[in-house]
Amino acid sequence: MASLLNEPDRLTELSEGGWDTLLRLARRANVMGRLAFATRGLPEKALPAPCRPHVTAALALADRQAHAVQWEIGCLRAALDEIGVPLVLLKGAAYLAADLPFARGRFFSDVDILVPRTRIDEVESVLLKHGWAGTHHDAYDQRYYRQWMHELPPMRHLRRGTVVDVHHRILPLTARFDPDPATMLERAMPVADDEGVFVLSPTDMLLHSATHLFHEGELPNGFRDLLDLDGLFRHFGAARPDFAAELDARAHTLHLEAPLAFARHQCIRLLKTPGIAPSRNGHVNRLSDALYDHALRPQHPLLDSPGSGFARWLLYVRAHWLRMPPHLLAWHLTHKAVGRFRGQPAENDV
Repeated sequence: MASLLNEPDRLTELSEGGWDTLLRLARRANVMGRLAFATRGLPEKALPAPCRPHVTAALALADRQAHAVQWEIGCLRAALDEIGVPLVLLKGAAYLAADLPFARGRFFSDVDILVPRTRIDEVESVLLKHGWAGTHHDAYDQRYYRQWMHELPPMRHLRRGTVVDVHHRILPLTARFDPDPATMLERAMPVADDEGVFVLSPTDMLLHSATHLFHEGELPNGFRDLLDLDGLFRHFGAARPDFAAELDARAHTLHLEAPLAFARHQCIRLLKTPGIAPSRNGHVNRLSDALYDHALRPQHPLLDSPGSGFARWLLYVRAHWLRMPPHLLAWHLTHKAVGRFRGQPAENDV
């Protein structure tokens, strides 16, 4: 599917049955918007008539979401302006604000921002004032986020229903890697024609995306996030001749060599991303490749095998192993297992 998104002319080779399969997988992988945008330059006859309503609907939804995110960015900027904290966007909202090519048609579930940890209480207070309310009200979850994690519990706007994730680090306080968020904030770059809005520098943007995927335990959007990495490598690699060297140096400074090696390896292996030198980092191995074969593809019965669920569960445990020391991990997973057995709401699954 990735090759079809990056080379839209190949879509003309698909049969009607091929289109049916592609639409099913794209919808499950949450990349229908990207697929719809990829079809815009094709002749009308290249798209089978039964597929056109799906593509039209995806284009409309992607356009609506892009406008909604831009509106949300403006609201967040106005709120943070009151306390003099710059709005630094992360992930999907940052890709949209920076007008990166692969962000066209990308679907969103929330807006992620990065703020100084020393200002986190002020940020939470001003967002509460402007209509965002906290979630995850269980006492254990509140302690989990505030003592161990890299972000506040997600905040949902009472009127619009939109969600903002307020990060003060890019990894939990208990994680094995410890990149300094202050240096990332210092190097943040202003968004053109959007005063007061910033995104991470190109190297930091890619490293954050790689780190997020490397540490993610639940991967319903794993394929979409891998496509983001592919897009970042392609875009900045073409725009900046020394980008690979800059990336290596920055990864060393932030102690993120392992996530970068993972990102390079999986992009080469699964997407054949051009212009990336193969990594020799020891964090890449055949076992992880076998597990990620199940997690970094659309999670659909057409692609799943009997071992897919178990592979994803192992990656879930691995992610928590990277996030926290063994005694906290054992306590946390036990607490969550007991909560699921008792039928606690899904929002408690952190």
